[in-house]
Amino acid sequence: MVKIQDKVQIIPLGGLGEIGKNMTVFRYEDDIILVDAGLMFPEDDMLGIDLVIPDITYLLENKDKLKGIFLTHGHEDHIGALPYVLKQIDVPVYGTALTLGILEGRLKENGVSSENLTVIKPGEKVKAGAFKLGFIRVNHSIPDAVAIAITTPIGIIIHTGDFKFDQTPVDGQVTQFNKFAEYGDKGVLALLADSTNAERPGFTPSEKVVGQTFDDEFRYARGRIIVATFSSNVHRIQQVIDSAVRYKRKVAVIGRSMVNVVNISKELGYLNIPEGVLIDIDETNNYTADQMVIITTGSQGEPMSALTRMAMSDHRKVDIIPGDTVIISATPIPGNEKLVSRTIDHLYKLGADVVYEKSNGVHVSGHASQEEIKLMHNLVRPKYFIPVHGEYRHLIKHAGLARDLGMPKENIVIAENGNVIELTRNSIAITGKITSGKVLVDGLGVGDVGNIVLRDRRQLSQDGIMIVVVTMDRENCQVVSGPDIVSRGFVYVREAEDLMEEARDKVQFALDKCENEGVSEWPAIKSTVRESLGRFLYEKTGRRPMILPIIMEI
Repeated sequence: MVKIQDKVQIIPLGGLGEIGKNMTVFRYEDDIILVDAGLMFPEDDMLGIDLVIPDITYLLENKDKLKGIFLTHGHEDHIGALPYVLKQIDVPVYGTALTLGILEGRLKENGVSSENLTVIKPGEKVKAGAFKLGFIRVNHSIPDAVAIAITTPIGIIIHTGDFKFDQTPVDGQVTQFNKFAEYGDKGVLALLADSTNAERPGFTPSEKVVGQTFDDEFRYARGRIIVATFSSNVHRIQQVIDSAVRYKRKVAVIGRSMVNVVNISKELGYLNIPEGVLIDIDETNNYTADQMVIITTGSQGEPMSALTRMAMSDHRKVDIIPGDTVIISATPIPGNEKLVSRTIDHLYKLGADVVYEKSNGVHVSGHASQEEIKLMHNLVRPKYFIPVHGEYRHLIKHAGLARDLGMPKENIVIAENGNVIELTRNSIAITGKITSGKVLVDGLGVGDVGNIVLRDRRQLSQDGIMIVVVTMDRENCQVVSGPDIVSRGFVYVREAEDLMEEARDKVQFALDKCENEGVSEWPAIKSTVRESLGRFLYEKTGRRPMILPIIMEI
């Protein structure tokens, strides 16, 4: 029997106040489920970092209570952290066929077993401890996306995942409006909904708009066509293939992630490619330019991506030639604008015709705009609401839309990562905070680079480093040889010999001072050298290089 004080805890570990690393915990007594486990890509000041994943300390502390991980769709910001999570926690993972197909490839790359993956379909139900989960088909920029209805002992909670309402989806699979309405009729206790486009008025255009643009560009293109898009946007890839078939062109695919997704989607039946249309990139020389379409990665100007390497004339298989039409079918993610602009400039210099502006209809969002968000709220009619998936301003805007629809302000919670939101049948409130944050992945290291290392990297990148090497006699603390100074990224030594000589004198003076004052501890000597040299260099150059004194003893 349900007790009157029963509560469900909702704990976002990522995805709030940011775009990426979406991960949300739902807990009832000793039963926990997790919705999504995503990553985000590093910000500009995270020098050398490859990926950012959520801090899963809470999950590790409660791993015996975790009953399952449930995935809304196959984008990296929702599944990308799973290889790191599953290395530490052995738990069932549920998702649709394409989501798990993409995930399986990621797990294989990281040497993680995929035997715990279970395919679910929209309409199916799964029991996990005290929770019963139902899956509702939604439209997004990747097929097989679902919202999740979580039936708990105190009521129904709906997590929309990423969604939009596309009335004319490429695959004909329309959002299951009726399912949302059915749950709304039963009574929904709380809604967690995508806030990404909460600032955009109106409706998000249908994906088919892009297909029409492709048709127009293919009709007038006289040379080779190169289309850059996100590898996960299977509907977009399908529309490129459809236009290629219509205009009797062959299609080649470049970019590791693009090749992987195309192969997986083809195997699982999410891509319809007529026999003989898809060819290997090495076969393109057998066809004239006006018979070819190349689908590639690099729509974000990533330095190592295929399109960027083509633009820099650095690709082993493809050279941009005058007459090529390059279609960049994506909008730059905030922070990537300069990279994309640079790529476009280089493509123009090589003689290509570049189609890239959103106004040209080469890209539509996969997220709901304001009118679709309102429709979701009106279908579900929740008692309580938590905006998720967005930067802080998106969450605020989404909360405003909910209030416009008549929801009382006190029934809306704008949370941060790590907040413990307690939900009962008659109340919602933030009652605590658990460990959360960012774990940085650098090469094979997970979490071994923190704020101090990043601070050092920033200092090295800004002012360089000076290494001072001194050999000293351990017994009497006298200098045997040195000091020698090595500079990297600070000044060009051959053109600053006077400065280096003065710096050496300053170090010698600091060492003499230590000897005269009887300072014999290595840390104290290093600190004196660092302070004396740092002060001198700042007076002379206005820069603060990292100073690394090294004492070798004999």
